[in-house]
Amino acid sequence: MTAAGARGERVPHDQPVYVISVAAELAGMHAQTLRQYDRLGLVTPSRTRGGGRRYSARDVDLLREVQRLSQDEGVSLAGIQRILQLEHQVEALRSRVAELTAEVGALRERGSTRVFAAGPDGRIVTLRPGERPSRRASSTSLVVWRPEA
Repeated sequence: MTAAGARGERVPHDQPVYVISVAAELAGMHAQTLRQYDRLGLVTPSRTRGGGRRYSARDVDLLREVQRLSQDEGVSLAGIQRILQLEHQVEALRSRVAELTAEVGALRERGSTRVFAAGPDGRIVTLRPGERPSRRASSTSLVVWRPEA
């Protein structure tokens, strides 16, 4: 779904432009349902300075998905909330994997190779190829053990 601005220009998919009555109509549900979903944290619209709800095209898509899961799949609202949380976590993890993949690619382009090892205190340390982690300094402590008879 693409929203159009007052002059006909395209509005970004996540730009909050719809008042609750328009978002409800676009999603095919009652405005009170949108309020309930907002209270439950399923779909959280942006707010105006006066506190009015503003929904984006992405929010409307999410409303439709919540309705589909509830009505067509028979998932409870608590179940839908958990599904949405897990989807958000998966999205965040995918984003992090993409960041790390790009970082690894950049390091490879620079010819940088790093080796990781456990340091003397157990923490992970970065080494150059062929280098070994430093060892703990030899202890100067003396332990005396006297077995009791």
